[in-house]
Amino acid sequence: MNLVYPVTALYWGPVALWFYFTRGRRTSRPVVEEQGMPDSDKLPQWDVQSKAISHCGVGCTLGDIGAEWLVYAASLTLAGKALYADFALDFAFAWALGILFQYFTIVPMRNIGRLKGVWAAMKADTLSIIAFQVGLFLGMWLYQEVFFSPGLPKTSAAYWMLMQLSMVLGFFTAWPLNAWLVRIGWKEKM
Repeated sequence: MNLVYPVTALYWGPVALWFYFTRGRRTSRPVVEEQGMPDSDKLPQWDVQSKAISHCGVGCTLGDIGAEWLVYAASLTLAGKALYADFALDFAFAWALGILFQYFTIVPMRNIGRLKGVWAAMKADTLSIIAFQVGLFLGMWLYQEVFFSPGLPKTSAAYWMLMQLSMVLGFFTAWPLNAWLVRIGWKEKM
């Protein structure tokens, strides 16, 4: 979670800071050493779900940022549109990073081997990433094809502000699925 909070702040801004200072610091090493780990079963559901989605959001956010700049730098297109290349690479990068982050969370928590860890990470994050990316891609499509057609330049502040809002939309589209994944035990309660 040490990486999750700063990356979440990239798109949630002050909301992520508020969440960290009111909820997240309870699981920092000094507090845990002094007071013990909080019981995730006694936490409000919105707290548990927010952490699960934020964890998925790290892979999505970092993957999307990297892929967006790669599409821009290489002038990539798919079916003649840079937006479609964005969708393809954003998803591929987000999925790869999401699985990686989930792997390094699940393996130590469950004390399982590498292969089982990869499978558990794929189960935990694949559907979550798809749900997050659906909201993100809807937002991207709206601001690139509907509101600002033929699209904003990636080098503009407006593009990245709207990308942040699209990531927030992705956070909410991932909510129901993450609630289910935590409930069935594919994702860890944090």
